[in-house]
Amino acid sequence: MKRHIDKYLLEWKSNPSRKVLLIRGARQVGKTYSVRELGKSFRYYLEVNLESDKAVHHFFQYDLSPDEIRRNLSAYYNIPVIDGETLVFFDEIQACIPAISSLRFFYEKAPFLHVVAAGSLLEFALKEIPSFGVGRIENLFMYPMSFDEFLLASNQQSLLEVKHDGTPDNPLNPAIHQRLIEFLKQFLLTGGLPEVVNTFIETNDLRRSQNVLDQLIIGLEDDFAKYKKMVPVSRIREVFQAVVQQSGNKFNISRASDSADHRQVKEALGLLEMAGLVYRVNHTAASGLPLGALINPNRYKMILFDHGVFQRLLGLSLSEHLLATDFSLINKGNLAEQYAGTEILKLQPPVNRTQLFYWHRETRGSNAEVDYTIQQNENIVPVEVKSGTQGKMQSLRIFLTEKKLNEGIRLSLENFCRYDKIRVYPLYAIGNILKD
Repeated sequence: MKRHIDKYLLEWKSNPSRKVLLIRGARQVGKTYSVRELGKSFRYYLEVNLESDKAVHHFFQYDLSPDEIRRNLSAYYNIPVIDGETLVFFDEIQACIPAISSLRFFYEKAPFLHVVAAGSLLEFALKEIPSFGVGRIENLFMYPMSFDEFLLASNQQSLLEVKHDGTPDNPLNPAIHQRLIEFLKQFLLTGGLPEVVNTFIETNDLRRSQNVLDQLIIGLEDDFAKYKKMVPVSRIREVFQAVVQQSGNKFNISRASDSADHRQVKEALGLLEMAGLVYRVNHTAASGLPLGALINPNRYKMILFDHGVFQRLLGLSLSEHLLATDFSLINKGNLAEQYAGTEILKLQPPVNRTQLFYWHRETRGSNAEVDYTIQQNENIVPVEVKSGTQGKMQSLRIFLTEKKLNEGIRLSLENFCRYDKIRVYPLYAIGNILKD
């Protein structure tokens, strides 16, 4: 499977000034697979799983000298560790804190060796040593597969290229537009976790892919016990479900749990964010750039990291999705808004941790909300998400008038088009917005 992150990995490989690379992201998003694919471009590839091979921990207990570590690893795995020819990959590195600490020394004392590290619960370990990699570590942030990646995995390279050519002034042929909507339906059901996508592509059986998704969800919830002892697993599970139930709305801490106080809910929510399972959508005044300088910390939405996991937890009907011709009939729980938010994140350069923003104005007799606000070059652009082909754009127009902006974007099932100041992109073409 080709991934958005692949070109950044190759750029890192060829950069003579590279640092040790840390790949960050939730469990099951494909970190290990992508590094293994990168490893194929090296003469030698050495993968060290620090969660499953506990014996290797001894190499980091006494001496963090890169020369000593690489010599021991080479002997243990019988793989040469040679500058410029070997990719060394420390997987699940959060399982060995001293191994994380050793990364800075690889940068300082073995700068010509290619070293990558990753971990599913890495953020928890990094919190214990927050300054370990300042100036010595490069980061790449990885997410589940985007719709563009889904098309590539489905062997639809030509369809993807045609999609990329669509603009509000150059709509696609109606037959191509409809074909893309059918693929979008499939993607809304599978989500972007690679194992689920791969199962669907290999079997063409959505029900089997849903079974795989159910098993992955069980594994994600089993991980809750590893997060933090001071927050009960039951509380984390409650808050996880609350994010699903409150999707599309301002997150209400009081409604997240019947038995927990606000402090416990906030703690559980923070742990889920650290694990990469939920993303915060910050409320912004959107009166200038950067958008993050104008947020209200007490007002925010929460979305799940994967819309496939979201629809399974919400219990959406598979048969309704397959038979529906109007997405508004199946947009329970604001699935379109959930999908759009994660797509915006996935399609950004992975070198920085991207934030999401929305705008909401509450005044008597005039309640207006824009689902997402993004930055394009030096411009603030409001984005409204609709699940069907119809719908008023009153909030979008209010925002444009109040902020004195020239253009806004509407995402829907319509073909590419334009309404005065509003550019319309199909839901399958969020990648085009960031490209245009």
